[in-house]
Amino acid sequence: MITYKPGDDVGELEHWPFSGEASNYVIIRGTPKAYGRMDGGGAGAIWRAGIWRCTAGTFMCTELGDEMQTVLSGRVRITRADGTVHEFCPGDTFFTTRGERVTWDVLEDVTKVFFSASSDGF
Repeated sequence: MITYKPGDDVGELEHWPFSGEASNYVIIRGTPKAYGRMDGGGAGAIWRAGIWRCTAGTFMCTELGDEMQTVLSGRVRITRADGTVHEFCPGDTFFTTRGERVTWDVLEDVTKVFFSASSDGF
């Protein structure tokens, strides 16, 4: 079993540039930088799980799978295409759906754990 307490180190993360035609990233504010690690699944699989971190800034993207996400540290505001706004902080879990266009406003550098699924694979 994996456990995490606030302030724990999540281990090595690699730079994940905001690229990828399918995600259609648009940087709106600042110069956010993303980092991550796949702990399971990945390219070609129908699921993936791992850790993701992003520095402060705002960007828009299209979600590639149905994803459950739990914030470990930091603060993020998510704006959905219908205009609904939610703010999340450590301990909060939220879901995004495949094909959903979402604006991520990273208010404080955020680290999250995620599990994502896509019937067509990633």
